[in-house]
Amino acid sequence: MTADGAGVPEAAAAGGPKAFEPRLLAFCCNWCAYAGADLAGVSRVQYPTNVRIVRVMCSGRVDPVHIISAFRKGADGVLVAGCHPGDCHYINGNDSTKVRVMFLKGLLEKAGLDPERLRLEWVAGSEGAKFGTVIMEMVDTLRRLGPLDLGLDREADDRIGNKGGGGGNAGGEGA
Repeated sequence: MTADGAGVPEAAAAGGPKAFEPRLLAFCCNWCAYAGADLAGVSRVQYPTNVRIVRVMCSGRVDPVHIISAFRKGADGVLVAGCHPGDCHYINGNDSTKVRVMFLKGLLEKAGLDPERLRLEWVAGSEGAKFGTVIMEMVDTLRRLGPLDLGLDREADDRIGNKGGGGGNAGGEGA
């Protein structure tokens, strides 16, 4: 920390190594969790900017392949947020989500990854403050866990961050 306690690590303030900032990808159901994220924004709820939100019609539509792909493309953590149980606009989509996420947490653990990197939350459209809290808690957890090392070059492979892009080599191999 700085001498005045401003919250900037001394190494970063002195031009030292950049502090780790985790990349979080959040799949949010359109009807509840995305509305909660929107409410957090219009209410000016403060939460880290480390999150990239993907709006899906229902959390039940988040395929395990999408979650694994997010990790492979550089996400340090994935949040799946949907309607509270019993409030799903598609009757039981969030029931499917719960089963899939529990399965994937077990799979992550067997692969040697901390299952805390994947989180499932129920967030209503009226819970903007809860959405902000969930993001803060997850970013803190990911900071504690450190970067997910799958052999990716975090500087060169920035598909999750602001630079965007789907990756791939449009010019062909070696172009």
